[in-house]
Amino acid sequence: MTREAAIARAVGSYDDGSFVADLARRVAIRTESQVPASHPFLRTYLADEVGPCMERIGYATRILDNPVAGGGPFLVARRIEDPALPTVLTYGHGDVIRGQEASWRAGLDPWVLRREGDRLYGRGTADNKAQHSINMAALESVVATRGRLGFNSIFMFDTSEEIGSPGLHEFARLHRDLLAADMLVGSDGPRLSPGRATIYLGTRGALNFDLEVALREGGHHSGNWGGLLANPAVVLSHAIAEIIGRDGKVLARDLVPERMPNSVRAALAGLDVDPGPDGPEIDAWWGEPGLTAAEKVFGWNSFEVLAMVAGNPDRPVNAVPPRAKAHCQVRFTVDRDPAGFLPALRRFLAARGLGMVRVSEPSHAPMNASRLDPDHPYVRWASASVERTLGAAPAILPSLGGSLPNDVFADVLGMPTLWFPHSYASCSQHAPDEHVLDHILREGLAMMTGIFWDMGEAPPTRDGTPASKGARR
Repeated sequence: MTREAAIARAVGSYDDGSFVADLARRVAIRTESQVPASHPFLRTYLADEVGPCMERIGYATRILDNPVAGGGPFLVARRIEDPALPTVLTYGHGDVIRGQEASWRAGLDPWVLRREGDRLYGRGTADNKAQHSINMAALESVVATRGRLGFNSIFMFDTSEEIGSPGLHEFARLHRDLLAADMLVGSDGPRLSPGRATIYLGTRGALNFDLEVALREGGHHSGNWGGLLANPAVVLSHAIAEIIGRDGKVLARDLVPERMPNSVRAALAGLDVDPGPDGPEIDAWWGEPGLTAAEKVFGWNSFEVLAMVAGNPDRPVNAVPPRAKAHCQVRFTVDRDPAGFLPALRRFLAARGLGMVRVSEPSHAPMNASRLDPDHPYVRWASASVERTLGAAPAILPSLGGSLPNDVFADVLGMPTLWFPHSYASCSQHAPDEHVLDHILREGLAMMTGIFWDMGEAPPTRDGTPASKGARR
């Protein structure tokens, strides 16, 4: 049997409705990791849904408890055909965010998969149930067509990604031998654009913290005290304006890279950020001057104010407020050490006479940045495989603009990481009306079947040349 036959089989599972039926069954399981009452469904998803599906294609499965309290269980499925063969680790997460049932458009239910035109609606379709379902179906198609994978496969399912994957780092350290592999192949997040297959090699990190100005205990009448008492909201606004300019350039330069690596700049050359028909229009004037849109979001750092409050905006009173607070975030690449961000901000503000602005410690543990070098030979191998399948070269993103726990695989487990997203930026991920697109699902099935077929036929070596069949890299 041939590569083409395996791809046709995978795509056929979409066209005959069997893939959609699998996805509908998975969407119906309310795996809301943010909702304690739904936590029993996390284990149900592993034990009753994805575990049996992996066992049917020759995987041995284990459900393992999270080493951290509050984190959901993990499932590790292993198919070891020959210890001498290369091993690929695949990651997906079965949990979803809150259903937000009351906010979905009329006729839509987050727990019922519904087709409208070229869209399939349901909670978890984009994030992440359709994505890991594609990889499961692609592996199954290769086994069914060739009778074997031709490599060793480990598939790991997380059920706490939407609450920051508590315990994932500890789990990886505890079970390093169980997860040991030559490379990661994962799927999450959006393509660069709906019409172009994408490979990304890591993610930006995220550091969340508060800026707060607290000048006194209570509010004071603005008629009697306005002009005499410093206004915390005004002080905080000036502090933010010192950190980031009115055009979005970060002025606190210790928060951004000194330079962009040449390999990153080369990978991003000529790439356009396409938000899709429902996405917001990009503000070309905003952000780091001299960078393209792709460079700004995939190769540079950004500073954002996510929320800001002084007094009670819903019920304002005539009083100078006692305090003001902003919740802020730095999205960062591997080119800056995040441990230096908050000390640098404190020094920066103090030097400008704004020492009364308190920079809090992180509101939760930062998600670290990671990035495989775009010149890595595995990237060339994967790009060639995708182009062979789809007839067009994929976009190569050094880092996804968002954040994922990719550092677990890149740093804790020490393997090269390749991510193949099967969604797009305007999929309403983390919002009502979450959906996926027909053509991306079909292309994803074809693309991943090609990747897994090629891994068994001619896996990459460290220098980028295909290995002889059966040789370990």
